[in-house]
Amino acid sequence: MIVRSLAGARPFTTKDGSTIRSLLDRSNAPVMNQSLAEATLPPSGATEPHYHQDSEEFYYVVQGEGRMRIGEEERAVTVGDAILIPPGAVHTLRNTGTGELKILCCCAPPYAHEDTYFP
Repeated sequence: MIVRSLAGARPFTTKDGSTIRSLLDRSNAPVMNQSLAEATLPPSGATEPHYHQDSEEFYYVVQGEGRMRIGEEERAVTVGDAILIPPGAVHTLRNTGTGELKILCCCAPPYAHEDTYFP
């Protein structure tokens, strides 16, 4: 059984500018097909518009509020919202609240820096 605690996960900055704490991925577990991480953005922070050629992503907002843009569509997101980001879709997330915006991010196949591209 593999159980990983968020408290023990070291943060790192992804190519898109978000701070990530990986819970389960190829670097810390025998993961084959997906990854799970917590991403945070400070107030007024945003990810750089980017896309993943291979990975499909789910974002699940656990704290804060923001604006999610996928392609030409943009909308407000808040706690409890789940967002589908298809492979190849240019996307960005901006924190519009006064505190940290936190999301759980699931990628399939697992997240890889090499699969992050900028339009």
